Amino acid sequence: VQLQAYGGGLVQAGGSLRLSCAASGRTFSSRGMGWFRQAPGKEREFVSAISSRGDSTRYADSVKGRFTISRDNAKNTVYLQMNSLKPEDTALYYCAADKTVLARSTITSYDYWGQGTLVTVSS
Repeated sequence: VQLQAYGGGLVQAGGSLRLSCAASGRTFSSRGMGWFRQAPGKEREFVSAISSRGDSTRYADSVKGRFTISRDNAKNTVYLQMNSLKPEDTALYYCAADKTVLARSTITSYDYWGQGTLVTVSS
């Protein structure tokens, strides 16, 4: 599975961005997908995940109510809609493919990673 994340950019606090992650390969629809982020000087952290069929989602407490994950298996794409952005959301955002169909939050659950797309939120 190859993953290509895009959609990052510079936005003011309170604004919105939509990240996309396009996947190649035949196994996309049988894998859970996740978004993680890494801010400068910090460890990579979980943001959100969605099961293979999209019927189960999971969010970090810090983004609940502001971010929404979704997927379109016909397009091999997973999305992250980010609203009410805060400066602390500034980070490099990565999409990843889970080893299973589940929506999981641990980094070691994922075996394929995209290259990251940068989100910068100005105050």
